[in-house]
Amino acid sequence: MKSTLKKLLPFAVVGVVSGATTVGAIQYFGHNSNNGDQSYFTTSAPNTTFAGMNTGAVGDDFVKAAKTTVPAVVTIKNYQSRTSSRASEQDLFDFFFGDPFGGGGRGQQRQKQQVPDNMPSGMGSGVIISPDGYIISNNHVVAGANKLEVVLSNKKSYIATLIGTDPNTDISLLKIEEKGLPYLNFANSDNIDVGQWVLAVGNPLGLNSTVTAGIVSAKGRGIGILGSQGKAANPIESFIQTDAAINPGNSGGALVNTNGELIGINSAIQSTTGYYQGYGFAVPANLARKIVEDIKKFGIVQRGFLGVQSLDLSNDQQVLLYNKQNKTDLKAGAGVYVTGFGDNSGAENAGLKKGDIITKIDNYAITDFADLSMSIGSKRPGDKVQVTYIRNGKENTSMVTLRDQKGGTSTRTKADLSVTEKIGAEFQSIDERTKAYYGLNSGVIAKNVLEGSEMAKAGIVDGYIVTEINGKPVNSQKDVESLLNKFSGTIQIKYMDDYGRNYQRGFKMP
Repeated sequence: MKSTLKKLLPFAVVGVVSGATTVGAIQYFGHNSNNGDQSYFTTSAPNTTFAGMNTGAVGDDFVKAAKTTVPAVVTIKNYQSRTSSRASEQDLFDFFFGDPFGGGGRGQQRQKQQVPDNMPSGMGSGVIISPDGYIISNNHVVAGANKLEVVLSNKKSYIATLIGTDPNTDISLLKIEEKGLPYLNFANSDNIDVGQWVLAVGNPLGLNSTVTAGIVSAKGRGIGILGSQGKAANPIESFIQTDAAINPGNSGGALVNTNGELIGINSAIQSTTGYYQGYGFAVPANLARKIVEDIKKFGIVQRGFLGVQSLDLSNDQQVLLYNKQNKTDLKAGAGVYVTGFGDNSGAENAGLKKGDIITKIDNYAITDFADLSMSIGSKRPGDKVQVTYIRNGKENTSMVTLRDQKGGTSTRTKADLSVTEKIGAEFQSIDERTKAYYGLNSGVIAKNVLEGSEMAKAGIVDGYIVTEINGKPVNSQKDVESLLNKFSGTIQIKYMDDYGRNYQRGFKMP
């Protein structure tokens, strides 16, 4: 059987190592980072230690900023118990972090291995964002976990509940049961400047509570890391680039300004070795804040779409290739060129046409696809945006109502999700010849298994054959949906891996 899952990239030039924080556009949330209480979810009690207070640190004096940040940054231990001979969640850690111990682990088929239940499969960092225990981190830090342990800077340990994740931004939200915790204040990441001092705080290479300093090297970087994994269907990449030293274990940690305010979640490095070489990337706080707000309020991320197919005019190679394939003479430059529209496109309905060049969303300049992704990705279905575009050399504007992927303009909750959205996988029928080869009477091939989903936690990846659900045979996507539609309780799944080995796992219907 040919697996429908492509292996993770054999060698990652970009290894994701630290997490990024996001704040949500200031005009969208109506907050000012200089106002008193900037706790994301709660107001602070008199006995709460506020870790994001403006401490007045200036120049190269980072002592006060470090003192406010370190207590709010935690270690996250990811426990998994699985035996796998193919790409696993640990491969994902190697993809982001590099393979620091050598041996050519990346991109090669792993030998059968068992991780003991009392040993973490991976470790990263997280940032406390409210005194009652909400913690932001990276999606790849928590991926595939059946237990998540959070260790504070004072060594106190908790078992965390995973509230939700978003592979498209590599952000996750956890919760521990505690009160009066130190926490970080979100800053407005739109206001950061290239060249300003920043600190990266996390737990790299097993060294707890490590602080490093650098500057903002660039903004709005798209490095192709999230989409290249194959897990992010609609990745949003507009990273803050920094030269503050970050290494494996920093993922999910804090990037802060000299006031100790969160401006990003450290998520990635660009490196040929998997270790720091001067190029780190963090998810902007504005985006991260919007993601965790959605997860907490709705249970899922509310993603608005403009509904355009586009070409990044800042990418000379893409422009040249497009010109060759389409016999056009486009010139490279700022903006995003509209090459087509999706179904139920809000942009098309608002009057945009193929060939228009988008230059602004509201007052946000669009110089490349990363800018467009960030400006739209921080919005929800039903939001209206003003799109400025060039047509025939003239500037035009249109108000566009954003839609979700199904064309809707309203927000949804977990209850509104389809069966496949809830369990995190789709299924493809298999022919009788394949069934006969494996000695099966039933079966469907799992595909598009989402990282961190219930199906993934059960050990199922793309290409595995699911034979039974709750003791009943399945032979099509429709069979799966009819068995699980409106079902609540524990689901029992029987499946077979690439080598013909059979498993049975259970999980609770989300």
